[in-house]
Amino acid sequence: MNFSIEIGPATDLETLPALKDVYITMLPGGDFRETADQAEKLVKKGLNPIPHIPARSIENEAQLKEYVSRCRDGGTKQVLVIGGSREPIGDFDSSIQLLETGYFEDMKIGIAGHPEGSPDISDSKLEKAMNDKKPYADYIVTQWLLDSQLILDFISKQTVPVHVGITGPLKITSLIKFANIVGAKNSLNFLKSNFSKALDLMKPKDPNDLIGKVKSHTDNFHIYTFGGLKETNKWLMENKYV
Repeated sequence: MNFSIEIGPATDLETLPALKDVYITMLPGGDFRETADQAEKLVKKGLNPIPHIPARSIENEAQLKEYVSRCRDGGTKQVLVIGGSREPIGDFDSSIQLLETGYFEDMKIGIAGHPEGSPDISDSKLEKAMNDKKPYADYIVTQWLLDSQLILDFISKQTVPVHVGITGPLKITSLIKFANIVGAKNSLNFLKSNFSKALDLMKPKDPNDLIGKVKSHTDNFHIYTFGGLKETNKWLMENKYV
């Protein structure tokens, strides 16, 4: 199995991710220069950085070109092109607009997948957007989920490889918090309906259960750490995934 991990542009690299493929977020209000700089640092440490390129957080084509150029000049060879969860601050409101510029043609391109939908777009528009983006994409990275059947149904409909989003070994209370933040409605409901003892709230949620249910359909998993890099590194090593 292949794993990737996600960090932020300000993550302290004194603790290096235990995996080679490292995604770098650019959250709403973030500075693309910080993400590009973090990518360059990871290249120098022998890792493969994959910066997020969020359409709604980019002002115009000139800024997009600068962002991509900074990443490329720093050694980046792979990107994740996404819409981003915010109102547009400039000329772009969807990832397809970024892909159509042609700026990523010499890079490996990932796009976002939403097996349980998105609060920002209807299911029909989401499906059309996915079909429009696939000709540009090398693979799909999904939002993090807990319901294995939703993942399997999504994979069965795709024509490019799917990297399944999973969480690191977090407490269930932390997962509920982040589900609310990202609008992961079905995962939130799944969590609320599947713990029966108050004590369970104090126990980390082990991703191995979900991996076991879907690994026959994909070899690729993307870990959302939510700041828990050390805990995730430990989990990866304990399970001999690295």
